[in-house]
Amino acid sequence: MNKARYNGKLFDIHTLPREKYELVYEQSLRNKWTCPMCGGIVRFHLAIEHAPHFYHVSNACIKEERKQAHTISIRPTEPFQKKEKKQTIVCDVSLDADQYEAVRHIDGPLLVLAGAGSGKTRTLTARAAAMITTHHIKATNIMIVTFTTKAAKELAERLQSYNLAGIPTIGTFHSLFYRMLQHADPFRWRHERLIRDWQKEKMMKEIGRDIGIDERDFPYDEAMQRISYWKNTLTPLHDIAIENEWDERVVQLYVQYEERKRQLDVFDFDDMLYACYDMLRTDEKRLRQYHERFHYFLIDEFQDINHVQYETMKLLASHTHHICAVGDDDQAIYAFRGSDPSFIDQFQKDFPNTKIVKLTENYRSSHPIVSLANRIISKSRTRIPKQMNAQTDSMHCPTFFFPYDEEEEATMIACDIEERMKQGVKPSDIAILCRTNASARAVFERLSQLRFPVTTDGDSFYNRRIVRYLLSFFQLSMNPNDEQALADVATVLFLKQTVINDLKAISILQDCSLVEALAKLDRIAPFQQQKLRTIVPLFAKVKDMKPIDAIDFIEKEMGFGDFLKKRGNEGNAMEKGSDDVRDVKVVARKFKTIQAFLSHVERVKAYANTTCDDGIQLMTIHRSKGLEFPIVYIIGAVDGLLPHDYALEAYRNGDIDPLEEERRLLYVAITRAKERLFISVPSMRRLKKANASRLLPLLETKAKSLI
Repeated sequence: MNKARYNGKLFDIHTLPREKYELVYEQSLRNKWTCPMCGGIVRFHLAIEHAPHFYHVSNACIKEERKQAHTISIRPTEPFQKKEKKQTIVCDVSLDADQYEAVRHIDGPLLVLAGAGSGKTRTLTARAAAMITTHHIKATNIMIVTFTTKAAKELAERLQSYNLAGIPTIGTFHSLFYRMLQHADPFRWRHERLIRDWQKEKMMKEIGRDIGIDERDFPYDEAMQRISYWKNTLTPLHDIAIENEWDERVVQLYVQYEERKRQLDVFDFDDMLYACYDMLRTDEKRLRQYHERFHYFLIDEFQDINHVQYETMKLLASHTHHICAVGDDDQAIYAFRGSDPSFIDQFQKDFPNTKIVKLTENYRSSHPIVSLANRIISKSRTRIPKQMNAQTDSMHCPTFFFPYDEEEEATMIACDIEERMKQGVKPSDIAILCRTNASARAVFERLSQLRFPVTTDGDSFYNRRIVRYLLSFFQLSMNPNDEQALADVATVLFLKQTVINDLKAISILQDCSLVEALAKLDRIAPFQQQKLRTIVPLFAKVKDMKPIDAIDFIEKEMGFGDFLKKRGNEGNAMEKGSDDVRDVKVVARKFKTIQAFLSHVERVKAYANTTCDDGIQLMTIHRSKGLEFPIVYIIGAVDGLLPHDYALEAYRNGDIDPLEEERRLLYVAITRAKERLFISVPSMRRLKKANASRLLPLLETKAKSLI
């Protein structure tokens, strides 16, 4: 039904502004809306496939009619035609004609372009099995390389199931290259000298303290990623572009970190790759030994290879050229780690007479989903042309829906999921894919409010550095003796962490709160003293403000805006501190008091620690690669998120590569879906008008009337 009462007043859905729908839904969860006929409690249904309506919590007093929601179903541009391909049995594995072609071509370089859902792993393992059983190649002469331990384990288990005479050498780039180093110099490369990422970060911070970097004011995780990128792309120190102060500090850290490792005689995971490459490049005798041992090479997920990995594999296969690379340039999405799909082209240049086999039959997704994926990726300017063909059809087409903003988007998805779980769908069959961890904030909060089981490996949005710093002002306004919040505020106000002990001493000696002690600091510059004396009284004002008003006040009057300008985007081209603040503003609008907002934050953080293994899969698109789900929701298909702002900025500056990677990212997201696919195109994002993603040109005409 379209009408219901709130506080005795009758409202009609059709006369309510769209931006009020989310508030109505929240109120209905608290049983604030009633039926105008029987007075019973009603809920507001805000889902995807049905128009918004009220419904009775218990038995309905009238017949309730559901209308179709405003959605767009994208139908295939071509009719479904299942292509019957001749099947060939190899080692008890049934292969289509293209898969068989990849399996039977043994000698010389082979490039297998395996589209999403095309049976890549089946083909790769069948090829290895055929090499051993049919072509009588010794298993000890074969090396299979992949990127993850999980993938290596799966390959090994499949090959073991074939009952072969032997199992090839299988492992990740890191594990195989490390074994080569250990064999060459077991003492230098013994396991005890390996430093893990947490030890690497600790060492970086120690170096940072020595050179005057405040760890609370410096994103070490971004610095470590940048250093890894330089090493994995074989970028010499003198070729590193230093564009700002942050770059300069990271280079300084890089130089001293490498020197510290040499002094301590330790190594990290990146060293495994570079050192192996350097050993094979400079030690001809050692390279000959591996040439004598390995004659055939198979590389999985080749589109993810980086420069140092590629050059090492080139050296290993340089004597026979019996190298098979299996990958898909349409799924190359790891440029930030140094991966580059251009190595697919380079492979054909470095290994003349490369045979190319394209696996184009999709055994995962239905025809409507495959058709949409083809239309999206066909616009790419940098890909090798190919067309996927679905093996199954479906009456369900990909559905685009148009929420008002990210909050309503979360509600619509949650309501749709609730309907499906009532029909027997398992939570683990459902995936919600997002461009960034931060963009999953609203969905996670709605799912947690409804107590749905959720599986996610992302940290809570409220633990993000800028968000935590902003909330520390709220926390100190409520509790002026909160030491953790004080340490965060000190960072924002550009105070060294050493002043915390001074503040504690002042608080005890002068019997005042830690906030009041800020105004009494004397061992700081006069301009800082004046600034603190101005800011300290403002904490009391924040306490009584609405959260949304308090954020603006903290930015403009308490120094947070100055901090954002100077430190809010250090080391991160993708996630600006000001964007985090706007995300906080979106949720802050829902609360009337600071205390209510902070209580909400604590509830969400607590729920994030209770996520399960078999719940609704909430993850970034990058994390979803290689996985598949019966039902997939893709959120935030708008310019600025998918494609991301940084890609649009690069495009405006003449660099198309980041935008092309965003297109491939959308393609990867779409091809995770087996049966049902829903794509959200909100009309508002971060309190501003949003435009439908330019990666979805098929929506340009149809969506304008709905967005």
